[in-house]
Amino acid sequence: MIFKKIVLSSKHKPDYIFLGVTLFLIIAGFFFLSSASSDLAKIKYNDALFFVKNQFFKGFLPGLVGFIFAYFIYYRYLKKISPFLFAANLLALFLVFTPLGFKSHGSARWIDLGFISFQPSEFLKITFILYLAGLLSSNQLRDLKKSWKVYWIFFFVSAVVGGLIFLQPATTTAVIILSAGAIIYLFSGASWKQITLTFLLGLTAIALLALITPYRLYRIAPYWNILAEKFFPSLILKDNIEKVDKFHLEQALSSISAGGLKGVGFGKSTSKYSVLPEPMGDSIFAVIAEEFGFIGSLAVISSYMIIFWRGTKLMKKTHDDFAKLCLLGFLSVISLQAIIHIGANSGVLPFTGVPLPLISYGGTSFAVTLTMIGIIANISRYSST
Repeated sequence: MIFKKIVLSSKHKPDYIFLGVTLFLIIAGFFFLSSASSDLAKIKYNDALFFVKNQFFKGFLPGLVGFIFAYFIYYRYLKKISPFLFAANLLALFLVFTPLGFKSHGSARWIDLGFISFQPSEFLKITFILYLAGLLSSNQLRDLKKSWKVYWIFFFVSAVVGGLIFLQPATTTAVIILSAGAIIYLFSGASWKQITLTFLLGLTAIALLALITPYRLYRIAPYWNILAEKFFPSLILKDNIEKVDKFHLEQALSSISAGGLKGVGFGKSTSKYSVLPEPMGDSIFAVIAEEFGFIGSLAVISSYMIIFWRGTKLMKKTHDDFAKLCLLGFLSVISLQAIIHIGANSGVLPFTGVPLPLISYGGTSFAVTLTMIGIIANISRYSST
């Protein structure tokens, strides 16, 4: 009986276009990763497919399990257990700062259980979204969504989440998760005063972080100076601009420009050998652009646009507030992640380490994204046509 409540017969077929584009990104992602990581894998592990194998066993397989679970378990059941999932995730975030956690590249983001290691902050992309969607879609809050009581609950929960992630530090992850949370809250029926306050609080938090952590200030300095030159000449950061490390951006732009229209060909990127930082992760879009050119880059970008389009189309079909907010949150996470990665490699945004969804190397990120896709597909099976 319990099983029947959790796994229900679907009313409709899933969105095959959405799933087809996802499958394309997964398959293409493994090809991109094999090219971007082969040289480093040969040097470090004497196995050109080392990172591809890791991605398959530590990213794809766990993600496939998560996708299957999310695809078949009726999504409204997730609303009931979302507080427990979120609480467990917060506990895992605390454990990062205990002996169970370990540092890599100066950041304490991982928990090592011996047989597996993972990033608890990545799972917040699911649990935080589910929790907020459940909270803001509850019948008890239906008439209070514009009230300040609900707003301060949202603010407190977001502050706790943001604080724990910033302490790791994982700035970009925090920005993505908190931005998705803010989008959900604003969409659920916030007043203009709350929207304005949220915007001002966000700007204040960014300014404070930039001031107390110089490396963050140096990253945004060039973009601030463009604005300051036109409107606030006295606030131009002349001293800091010289300290900005432009190496990553210059190499990424060089790789992208080398690709031209059709690219240099699969596996023939030269920048990935030594000059391009993190070619299999933070800079993988630059490798894609070099090897597959504008056409290949456009195919990747279009895939994310189709995912967003099909997701928003699904939002219009469903009459369930919880489903709508979940869809909005997951689409925001995937889209923001893709925009930040591509924008950073293209010089539009400050260069920062964020994986390209379903393509960049990173087991936890891959598994979490595939699980989110599973929840979206599950909602599509129960939505009205």
